[in-house]
Amino acid sequence: MTSVSRASRPAAAASAVALAAAVALLAPTSPAYAAGNAVPTYEVKINLTTAALDPAYAPSAAVRSAFGITGSAKARSYSYYDTDGGALDAQGWSVRLRHKSGSSFEETYKKRFPVTNGDITAALNTANAAGFDSGDTNYDAEVDWGYAKQTLSFSNEKSHSASGYSGTAMPTSTTGRTWLVNDIPGKLEDWGSADWGRTTLQASRAHGPVASKVYGGAWGPSDDASIEVLPVVGAGGTGTEYVIELSFKTDSYADAADLHADAIAVAEANGWLYHGDILKTQLILDRY
Repeated sequence: MTSVSRASRPAAAASAVALAAAVALLAPTSPAYAAGNAVPTYEVKINLTTAALDPAYAPSAAVRSAFGITGSAKARSYSYYDTDGGALDAQGWSVRLRHKSGSSFEETYKKRFPVTNGDITAALNTANAAGFDSGDTNYDAEVDWGYAKQTLSFSNEKSHSASGYSGTAMPTSTTGRTWLVNDIPGKLEDWGSADWGRTTLQASRAHGPVASKVYGGAWGPSDDASIEVLPVVGAGGTGTEYVIELSFKTDSYADAADLHADAIAVAEANGWLYHGDILKTQLILDRY
């Protein structure tokens, strides 16, 4: 009897292990949760008319005083890269090469998502489904808040040495494109299909360059206020038009809402407000 009892114990144990393994296989696994939505910062962007400029095409003393602009002009040059047919832009992507005086070149790869009826959460949900979430630290999320529209964007910033380039000088279209292709981030490289972004960027050219001056300061809850004055070629290919963009950066939605309302009110009261939104990216792609 003793020998039978000893022989049955290992068999019983083996059956128990097999049963436990089967139960484990059949049991539902814990659900895998995606990363949460990104947390954006905000940039209010209000366009002004040329009434805001003095005879030297700089912000007038009254405009500077009204919006806390105290800094002197800082020069920058930049180009956007896209195909002649705007293939990147059609997919909500923009690729910019920018050179600020005394700095390295800045390479910016940006994906835009429209914000409909002020529903930023819905735009963040859409971006999350496309892989732009709080877990991706390579991209900075920002809501651009214009006169009448908002846009959610995710920007990947890289740099390239400016050795051999003085001031705000820009490289040739071919050289700039080579830099940008070599540094292309993965999300753009394989957007939609393998190598789509790389192939598209390789077929792009520089739209520009354009050169602007930026005047900095602080206003209200924003310690990062600025006015950019950008001369662009006229719509007919001749003459010069001026894009004047007043902007404020903040981490707070409430502060952005206040800055938006207050800036519009002050600009309107003084006859400086442009009643609309000018997207510089699209303007430069169209005219250069």
